[in-house]
Amino acid sequence: MPRHIFQLRISLSGVRPTIWRRVLVPGGYTLDRLHRVVQHAMGWRDCHLHSFEIDGVQYGEPDPDGDLALDDELTLHDELDVRLDAVAGKGSRLQYTYDFGDWWEHDLLVEDVVTADADERYPRCVDGERAAPPENVGGAQGYLLLLAAVADPGHPEHAAMRAWVGDGFDPEAFDAGRVTTLLRRFC
Repeated sequence: MPRHIFQLRISLSGVRPTIWRRVLVPGGYTLDRLHRVVQHAMGWRDCHLHSFEIDGVQYGEPDPDGDLALDDELTLHDELDVRLDAVAGKGSRLQYTYDFGDWWEHDLLVEDVVTADADERYPRCVDGERAAPPENVGGAQGYLLLLAAVADPGHPEHAAMRAWVGDGFDPEAFDAGRVTTLLRRFC
């Protein structure tokens, strides 16, 4: 039986211009592995909690104490037990939330499902635009403030924000080859 590859477009919500990635992942990946794909594709460091929502069902990493209830009404299903191809198909949308403080929401659209190319290695990033915001920047509003301060040498927070993000930070930078290397190393 041939392996199926899901072509996903990952878009970060709440930031303009859009920050997005297009990745090719095996349909047999569990949602836990898909979480790692999103992390490395977007440049996140997996420092915070996350969850998926698919057709109204929440998936994520279970509490180490064994409690899967997020609150009295919402149950979190273990992402290790669920394969991508069992919950999604072409045209499906998945919501992925990372960092419940900054609340980064990602829209994952299954653009296509194709047969794996025997000569290709997966996962792979094939396209995208812009660097993801740095960790702990304060969500979409904090990121907009950071961008304004970094872009304006006269801004009162310019020096502090530039020092915080480092000289190498370029919000327009994106390298699909580098992302593919990270995906193959860590996913």
